[in-house]
Amino acid sequence: MKTTNDLTQGSISKALVKLAMPIIGMSFLQMAYNMLDMVWLGHVGSEAVAAVGTATFFTWLGVSVMLIAKVATEVGVSQRFGSKDIKGASLFTGNAIVWMVILSIGYGYFTYFAAPWLIGFFKLDSAEIVHMAVRYLQIIALGAPFYYMNQPLSGIFTGAGNSKFPFKATSIGLLVNFALDPLLIFGYGPIPAMGAEGAAIATVLSKMIVTIIFFFALKKNIINLPLCKEHFKMKWEITKEIFKVGTPVGLHSGLFACFAMVMARIISQWGDLPIAVQSVGAQIESISWMTIEGLATALAAFTGQNYGAKLWDRIYKGFLVAVAISVTIGAVVGAIFVFFGGEIFGIFINEVEAIKLGSIYFSILGISQIFMCLEIGTSGAFYGLGKTTPPSFVGITFTGLRIPLALWLTSIPALGMTGVWWSISISSIVKGIVLFSWFMIFILLHPERDKSKLQKKRWVRILPTRIRQQIMEKRIE
Repeated sequence: MKTTNDLTQGSISKALVKLAMPIIGMSFLQMAYNMLDMVWLGHVGSEAVAAVGTATFFTWLGVSVMLIAKVATEVGVSQRFGSKDIKGASLFTGNAIVWMVILSIGYGYFTYFAAPWLIGFFKLDSAEIVHMAVRYLQIIALGAPFYYMNQPLSGIFTGAGNSKFPFKATSIGLLVNFALDPLLIFGYGPIPAMGAEGAAIATVLSKMIVTIIFFFALKKNIINLPLCKEHFKMKWEITKEIFKVGTPVGLHSGLFACFAMVMARIISQWGDLPIAVQSVGAQIESISWMTIEGLATALAAFTGQNYGAKLWDRIYKGFLVAVAISVTIGAVVGAIFVFFGGEIFGIFINEVEAIKLGSIYFSILGISQIFMCLEIGTSGAFYGLGKTTPPSFVGITFTGLRIPLALWLTSIPALGMTGVWWSISISSIVKGIVLFSWFMIFILLHPERDKSKLQKKRWVRILPTRIRQQIMEKRIE
């Protein structure tokens, strides 16, 4: 039974929502993986939590590296499905899987041998925490193909219009992790208590099962993507496409992690409480951006298939539907943050001063939620076209500018520490406006769009004659 979805026909809003919901669910499952480890390790002690938290920074960088394969696969497969080029999609998938293996093993090899140096970068005081962090990172490195490959593998199914199967596979992995975590962390019978190392082993084993499920599904050809040995022979053209499309996204994600570290260092001069508030606040805020990232991934697959079919008006309409959903979610979340931020924060840290700072944090970040959602949603549209450079350029540029902006704003006595949060919010507003405008200009001026309907738009008719003529006649290669 083939389980692909043709996104080039039918209701646009229904197609996007149907594709997005399992992806959003899978994002929350990925978050649940991390939270499960922290919850169980919290019963072991703060040292175990600190060790895993430190090592997780480098697994984040590994996920950024694998985004090269993930995004490129989603784009490459969706575009070929849209143009009904199943043979090309199979060849692209085979080459992408080879690169997934190479990248995951390469990063795993690096982190295994460099683990002492990488953890030493943080200059932790406790030798026990350092030891646990190194061992945790090395165990993850040994299982690197399983730990890092699942998200790129899910991109194959999403590109084919099937987001339900990755959700089901990830759910099975989460259940396995849920069962193994307490068993390996605390021990039972002949199984010794392994603490942080047990958490790492449980994570690798659960993700290994998910990887096996993905490969079994590909072998059974459930998404009409037949694979044979010939498809795994490296082709320079496909390799070039993979890195051209995926590298900007991987670089963006990696630099984002680095910028976040610097911002944490800036705010640390006001003590531990602001860092805790920012950390918890970011975790709560992730609910909104993870939801929109699910929609953006669905939009990328939708755009990719319609790009392959050369249905430009459908791409434009799909983008507007996604923007409407993104803005609505951003507005609702933003309003909740502004008016109920303190109450929400109090659920996680029940301290008067922390709740007060949390309320301020959410009031500032709530203002930019619409624009943050707009940026993420628009990124998905660019990805579907295979144009990953614009969102990466905008993201890297304005996220990087948060650092000098934060240094300047925190020097203003009236703002002080909150200048860090204002720099985050202001940059999010700018990123959303710039990227949305960039895509609108691109899509409206594209030569393959049907301009006849555009002439009837009221906002076009009131423009000066010269500008209106440019919109109707301009050609973008």
